[in-house]
Amino acid sequence: MSETTALINIGSLVTNDVELGEGALGLIRDAVVVIEDDRIRWAGPSAEFDFADRVVDLGGRAVLPGFVDSHAHPVFAGDRADEFAARMSGQPYSAGGIRSTVARTRAASDEELSTGLDRLVDEFHRSGVTTFEAKSGYGLTVDDEARALRIAGQRTDEVTFLGAHVVPPEFVDDPDGYVSLVTGPMLDACAPHARWIDVFCDRGAFGADQAREILRAGLEVGLQARVHANQLQPGDGIRVAVEVGAASADHCTHTTDEDLSLLAGSDTVATLLPGAEFSTRSPYPDARRMLDAGVTVALATDCNPGSSFTTSMPFCIALAVRDMGMTPDEAVWSATAGGARALRRDDVGRITPGARADLISLDAPSHIHLAYRPGVDLIDRVWRAPRTPRVTT
Repeated sequence: MSETTALINIGSLVTNDVELGEGALGLIRDAVVVIEDDRIRWAGPSAEFDFADRVVDLGGRAVLPGFVDSHAHPVFAGDRADEFAARMSGQPYSAGGIRSTVARTRAASDEELSTGLDRLVDEFHRSGVTTFEAKSGYGLTVDDEARALRIAGQRTDEVTFLGAHVVPPEFVDDPDGYVSLVTGPMLDACAPHARWIDVFCDRGAFGADQAREILRAGLEVGLQARVHANQLQPGDGIRVAVEVGAASADHCTHTTDEDLSLLAGSDTVATLLPGAEFSTRSPYPDARRMLDAGVTVALATDCNPGSSFTTSMPFCIALAVRDMGMTPDEAVWSATAGGARALRRDDVGRITPGARADLISLDAPSHIHLAYRPGVDLIDRVWRAPRTPRVTT
């Protein structure tokens, strides 16, 4: 028989369900959440709470859905601290630095990659991330891409094939040949281990026609699309994402009015990655302009060794509020429900009956403190519903 657990004495509860509470966050003051097995059974005001088998008193703390990190690159070997230091000394960022991580990742054993991933997954969980996406993209051979996806699939259901990260050195004189590899033998080996296909459509990576070819090949074998778009300069990445029906266009640092119109008129989420702008000293995306245009916005960490080596969603929330024109409410929604939209999930990113019991409590009375107290570890406790490990052959 199932046992119910009630989280009582919640100072403020972010449900992201407008039918349960106030405003876009569905905020409830003096709230209770009831958990049964791995699901939310009930959420509402304490005055309406009836019964549970077990009670946990949260002492007036705020409770939120677990963060949903819809863009991360956590399967790799080595780091690029020297590259970071060079950028902080004035050298510009370019996509080419990825190749140094490729060399180290190819040379690493499965055990080394798994150990490194486990360390980052532990960081994600401690910082309140309960759902995260994991990309390949640092192997760029058939075998190395497939093993990265197999390893990632042991830790998350949201696995993305990113063979089209950059053109590797051995194909530098034959980029079309590499596209043929990605859309042929590499896709055949990787598709069974992935849910998504992604492509870096930007300067120094892949052009619009190449991106379309790669994404359509993935769609034909049942993968869903996402796109690295418009990070380094204005370009065609957002247009390509909308054309193929991608779940998200990620980065969106450089956007035109036409880009925003395309996004606003589609189901494609603009996933913003302020950790990358922080680490590369690039201009931040104008989230205020996007939101005012009607674009759905998500926030993610972009955890990777080169341009955003962070697993902290609270840090990204603080950057979005301080430097991207978002309100604290908008940033929290984008880091929870927005991330869920970018992964086309309706069972995470909210605290409502039937959703997964993925939630966090803060050592603070309100979600606003995530931006109000930047750099302070406010994560008090994390609840994560168990997942069934992905089984691949």
